Amino acid sequence: MKRSDVEFASSGVTCRAWLYRPDSPNPPVIVMAHGLGATRRMRLDAFAERFTAAGYACLVFDYRHFGDSGGRPRELLSIRRQLADWDAAITFTRTLPDVDTARIVIWGTSFGAGHALVIGARHPELAAVIAQCPFTSGLASLRALDRAGAVKVTALGLADAGAALLRRPPVRVGLVGRAHDAALMTAADAESGYLRLVPDDAEFTNAVTARVALTLPLYHPVRSIRRLRVPTLICVCDRDTVAPAGPTITAAEASPMVTLNRYPDGHFDIYVDDGFERVVADQIAFLQRTVPV
Repeated sequence: MKRSDVEFASSGVTCRAWLYRPDSPNPPVIVMAHGLGATRRMRLDAFAERFTAAGYACLVFDYRHFGDSGGRPRELLSIRRQLADWDAAITFTRTLPDVDTARIVIWGTSFGAGHALVIGARHPELAAVIAQCPFTSGLASLRALDRAGAVKVTALGLADAGAALLRRPPVRVGLVGRAHDAALMTAADAESGYLRLVPDDAEFTNAVTARVALTLPLYHPVRSIRRLRVPTLICVCDRDTVAPAGPTITAAEASPMVTLNRYPDGHFDIYVDDGFERVVADQIAFLQRTVPV
């Protein structure tokens, strides 16, 4: 197994990534990205190492404005730009030598899993899609916030939208916090679960540009599930307090393209310990069935 640093351009901005290569020749490739405000250093290496050990190459990238990728202002969370980054990552993957570029899988988790469902519906030529604890309904996630926190988040979103119009420095909102905080995730397990994923030596800002609060309620990747034409594995956490599972389960059960796996876990349990071991084993089994090495 080898890991190298690579980079590609998305709308003229550099996205940086890790490229994992297995020892096997001409392997399929899994394109991977993280969730809301997160970076590849937050446990994506653990998943990529398991997939590579099973014989798959992996391209693990940071979105523009986050992690090691370029882009100003920092922590600008734009749904449109992140979807464009996925497209750019797939385009770059098709240029890689010594891998099977006809068999590209996309893998996303949390907010990134919602993106993976949208991108998977747009790209029927992909070999497979894996969506882990996916954000699929902006309204369902908004309802997970308490009323006081939702009001604060919305006010900051309006202030940041105004700042953008006036070309002033962005106004930021917390990513995770406690009940009633001005943060995008305030469920009881959100702060401890999210921050547990941040390595001790990683630079991390617990905030993003607040304008995203005005677009999140309007983003519904669940609608893309019915348009999927590629084999798709959706891994749902039944006790998910951040990305409520109900809309995902209903749509997944109605799609002939979807294999739905359910776990008795919370949103952040699936990244570590027994939750991680269960889900990564199931994902490798799905890959071996649908995109065999």
